[in-house]
This record gives sequence, C-alpha cells and structure tokens, in this order.
Amino acid sequence: MNGHNADNKLGRDRRLQNSRCFKDAFDQGNSTAGRYQVLWTRNADDALLRLGVIASKKTFPRAVDRNKAKRMLRESFRLNRKYINQGKVDFVLVARRAILKADLVRIGEDFLYIVKSKGIDVAKSR
Repeated sequence: MNGHNADNKLGRDRRLQNSRCFKDAFDQGNSTAGRYQVLWTRNADDALLRLGVIASKKTFPRAVDRNKAKRMLRESFRLNRKYINQGKVDFVLVARRAILKADLVRIGEDFLYIVKSKGIDVAKSR
C-alpha cells in the first residue's frame, strides 16, 4: 500500500448518495448554521457517519465555484471525522458563499464548532 490509512479516505461507502437520505435529513429539520456551511443531521438506524454535500447554483452560479466549495466541505469532513464520537448520524453539509474565501483550517474549525453545538460528542482535536 502507499502509506495511506484506509479509514482516512472518503470512499463511496462514506458518502450519502441516495436522495432519500438527503430528504430524510431535511425532513428531520435538524440544521445548524455556521459561517461557511449549514449542517443538517440525519438520525436513522442505517446512519454510519456518512457525508452528503450540497453547493447550489443559486449560491454559486459558476460550476468551478460549486466544485471548489464541495471539495472544501468533503476535505474538512474527512480530516475531522476522527474527532466525532457518534456513529448513528449522517451529515449533509450545505456550502455558504463565504467558503470560497476561507482556508481549510477555518472551515474545519467551523465544522467542529457546529457539530459540538448540535450536542454531538467531539473529542479534543489536534
């Protein structure tokens, strides 16, 4: 292997891909807004700390900006997932316009802050 920890990857099994899961998260109404993202949580028996990301055309008219925002959200989640001590929840992150001017460290801090504010157990980071 090339030295990468398999648990540190964000493969297909770590992502929400079914529209029903996104709908469940929105229907449950559990959202918290941060500076760079809005976190929606989905509590279900099949939830396994997976991630879904959204960057809308209304917020990001240019495709390059939508793609950058989604990449930043995925990377922030991937780097900080190990600090989350709860497995029966899935996350949907919706990008906010300010994410384009932020660096990955600030996005990660914002992510952990809103996760903590939802009452989800977060281990001491870094």
